[in-house]
Amino acid sequence: MPTLPTNGSVLPITRWGEDVMHRLNKPVTEFGEDLHKLVADMVATMNAAEGVGLAANQVGVDLQLFVFDCPDKDGVQHQGVVCNPVVEIPEGKDRQLDEGEEGCLSLPGAFTKCIRPDWARVTGVDENGEPVSYEGTGLFARCLQHETDHTQGTVFGDRISRKYRKRLYAEAEELAPDYPSDWPVSPMLHPEDHQEEEGLNA
Repeated sequence: MPTLPTNGSVLPITRWGEDVMHRLNKPVTEFGEDLHKLVADMVATMNAAEGVGLAANQVGVDLQLFVFDCPDKDGVQHQGVVCNPVVEIPEGKDRQLDEGEEGCLSLPGAFTKCIRPDWARVTGVDENGEPVSYEGTGLFARCLQHETDHTQGTVFGDRISRKYRKRLYAEAEELAPDYPSDWPVSPMLHPEDHQEEEGLNA
């Protein structure tokens, strides 16, 4: 399993509503030091926000790139870096749906149910331009789909019903005062008031 870098700096997380979150991001074409630094900073930011995945546009960078450190249905931990991801999900009789709780670090604190296939595979290249392929079940399958969506300008709020979306936004608005504008550079206020959610936070 690849080891994620540990020498990054924490960046502010970009919120839903910012343009970079809602449009197709640019493919990664250069694999040098700048990309390696961005990956390290994204890992540091994901960890500071206690997430299991983070896409480049979630730190305001217009690139098709995400990092992850996430368990699957069996509790096996997976981590890695994917540039220019392509997701594959089951179709037809092989398609099993999972209605799990989902949250997004770019709409911090709020969770709701989001139906997704319970298996996914993502292919792409890593930060060195080497081919990678990851597949998994449970939370990891959800993470791979959620992060690939980000690179395409889709947030999970686009995938839920209007009723669930309205409830999600209401919860996010209620919790917003606890998240400084530069969170997680500045820590969350009143963390004791927040229950830990069982679900994806990415």
